[in-house]
Amino acid sequence: MTRSPHFTEPAKKHLGQHFLHERRIIDKIVQAVNPQPGDRLVEIGPGQGAITFPLLDRHGELTVIEFDRDLIFPLTEAARAHGALEVIHRDVLDVDFGALAADGPIRLVGNLPYNLSTPILFHALGHAAAIRDMHFMLQKEVVERMAAAPGGKVYGRLSVMLQAYCRVTPLFDVPPGAFRPPPKVDSAVVRLVPRPAREVGIDDAALFAALVRDAFGQRRKTLRNALSKLCGAGAIEAAGVRPDARAEQLEVADFVRLANRLAAHASTTR
Repeated sequence: MTRSPHFTEPAKKHLGQHFLHERRIIDKIVQAVNPQPGDRLVEIGPGQGAITFPLLDRHGELTVIEFDRDLIFPLTEAARAHGALEVIHRDVLDVDFGALAADGPIRLVGNLPYNLSTPILFHALGHAAAIRDMHFMLQKEVVERMAAAPGGKVYGRLSVMLQAYCRVTPLFDVPPGAFRPPPKVDSAVVRLVPRPAREVGIDDAALFAALVRDAFGQRRKTLRNALSKLCGAGAIEAAGVRPDARAEQLEVADFVRLANRLAAHASTTR
């Protein structure tokens, strides 16, 4: 993709900007999203429009969330030749995805800034009921953590939280040279599809989040010690989990079962 004459601002390092430019990768992302008539597409961090304009060409309309004021005018001007673009000038962490989904679930797309990727992922999780699916480009190491299985060093809080609420599917890797300026790490594109509430099966979302946070807070600790503020060894055993196990040894289902047992016990003692 050639550089648009509308864009003169260089990437801003403090915003974690790396602008995608390789057409082959852009086409693969648009193909993975595969927008259909009636879809409500929302792109996070459109930058210079590398994904924005092909999506507009394919779909005709798109909402984008952009924090960098200097990109708003050139995006709006360049979009006129491609379709109807709605620009929300705001920090994505302050955007209510539920409000954007007033007419139906939204589909999120984005080349996420590496320095904010995890907060954005957790923000999206908080609005999972309003989201149909997500296609994000992230640092490859983050995607590996998102999709990791129990027992490995990269399996952690992010793995459990995302897999509990979403089906996580890594799609393809993206080399540094696909960006301007090139980052110092490889990237990857991942698809997340929120699970229906009945499939998630978590009775108390706040308690579940606290349990997972504490369990991985100090990875070397056994669950007996790591979860001492939330429960005792007896409660852990009652959920069919070994108190001397460490967090990375547990399946996502084990965390759900333990959290639900704690929630049930709490409700009976109120």
